[in-house]
Amino acid sequence: MHSAEPLTRCDALKAWKDFLPGVPAYSHRRNHVQEGHGNVSRLGAGIRFRTLTEDEVIKDTLNEYKFEAAEKWLQEVCWRRYWKGWLEMRPQLWVQWRRRVRLLRQTLPAEILERADAVSASSSGVACMDRIASELVDTGYLHNHARMWWASFWIHVELLPWELGADFFFRHLLDADPASNTLSWRWVAGLQTAGKSYLVRRSNIEKYAPDYLSGDGAGSERLADGVVTARVMERFDVLDKEPLAAYPTSFAQTTERTGLWLHADDLLPEIGPLAGLAPTSIASCLSDSVYRREYRLGERRIESLHTVIGDGLSRAAAHYGCPSVLVEADNPVEGLVAWARDNKLEKVVAFAPFVGPTRDILARLNEGLESAGIRMTLIRRSSDETAFSFASAGFFPFWQKMSRHLILRTQS
Repeated sequence: MHSAEPLTRCDALKAWKDFLPGVPAYSHRRNHVQEGHGNVSRLGAGIRFRTLTEDEVIKDTLNEYKFEAAEKWLQEVCWRRYWKGWLEMRPQLWVQWRRRVRLLRQTLPAEILERADAVSASSSGVACMDRIASELVDTGYLHNHARMWWASFWIHVELLPWELGADFFFRHLLDADPASNTLSWRWVAGLQTAGKSYLVRRSNIEKYAPDYLSGDGAGSERLADGVVTARVMERFDVLDKEPLAAYPTSFAQTTERTGLWLHADDLLPEIGPLAGLAPTSIASCLSDSVYRREYRLGERRIESLHTVIGDGLSRAAAHYGCPSVLVEADNPVEGLVAWARDNKLEKVVAFAPFVGPTRDILARLNEGLESAGIRMTLIRRSSDETAFSFASAGFFPFWQKMSRHLILRTQS
């Protein structure tokens, strides 16, 4: 099953236009894993990198359908925002996960690491799970059901550390999102919702993805109903909730020489609060060496980052009518500070990065710009501000508030 997610805005808009007529059928078609994945939107990468915003998708949906007819689809669109908002209030979980990945790779016994590498390399001996792992590496995409089955297999059948499984997904999924990926793996492991794990069952795969079981069924007895039991997980995380960081949702026009820093957390500055900005220069930064050394990203994943960022820079240059540059640097902070200096900027404006790799460089970037006499202003979309404020607890309390908000929007 080979499927490439649309990465550029043009491709994402086309995919969305093609999928929109299928929204009413989404609720009963979405669980099936089909060749080509035409029953699901495949907009994960577009929404993750904001080449297409949730706001656009929600608006188009509610212009076309009544809320009740589209509710399951709207829920799915809002899941990523929920996960983002939840992690924004618990940023230490991302930091702890990255530390655990490094620690486990340094300290686990060789036989466990060898088994983890074998399962990741489609050599587990359970044929249907090996097909899923191959599909992920070959295409950068997995249906959501396949993600859950494989994560459950890794954790509850193979008894491998969830942190390393989440790292495997993060290295290869083209739509890999720090919040959705980390927290979904925690949910499967039984750490996100107390007492609730997700257990893979062969009957579920037979019902929704029979192609995974066709032909070679080797090892599928390990997934038989009633055989897989929930593993009791040791907790290493700290779940103290922090107040949501405050950012302005608009900016004041200025005569200062201003640069726009465009990053992979939001690549649509031409729509929303930054649309009226008048930048002198636009820059984004890619550091392949960091991607390979620190995150061990697969080559397909790195190529996808070049594609989405190149597309974002091109669109932004056309919208603002000013030069854009891709800074390729081993040290992204030094590269971006040099760009700001070279363009004699007085101010750098950007969307506030979400918890994840881009946020991780923020303090050092701010310090570097300040030392050069350059101020940085971060902006948050008002729709993110609203959604994140609803995400303090579980998804269903979030959805009660979010659905009321969406319904009120359609009535105004």
